[in-house]
Amino acid sequence: MAAKPILTLEDAKRVAAAAEAEAVKNEWKVVIAVVDDGGHLLFLQRSHDTQFGSVETAITKAHAAVAFQRPTKASEDAVLSGRLIHLALPGVIPAEGGIPLTRDGTLVGGIGISGVRSFQDGQIAQAGVNAL
Repeated sequence: MAAKPILTLEDAKRVAAAAEAEAVKNEWKVVIAVVDDGGHLLFLQRSHDTQFGSVETAITKAHAAVAFQRPTKASEDAVLSGRLIHLALPGVIPAEGGIPLTRDGTLVGGIGISGVRSFQDGQIAQAGVNAL
């Protein structure tokens, strides 16, 4: 039986470091959350002067990316196009910035970013994804 790929703490730190580098490059203050394949928090980083409301938002974006196995931008796009049912789905956050993390085609976790505009959160999250 083949072992299932997992997201290690070292992986989470590498993903977060790449996301942080993108945020710093753009002078954006954000919260970076990385969760495992069950949506449980594995790593959290908050710029010292980022609003604390972004902590739960980043965690929720990462969790939603895992729960629905798609970027949170999909729900944002759906709501913006009038598919308001997404607002009623448990755990959905219709804002870009949450992206699933995969290894060898298997979902291993998610990253969530909050602190700047939604498309900027998405840009930072993608930088983290690219490091995995």
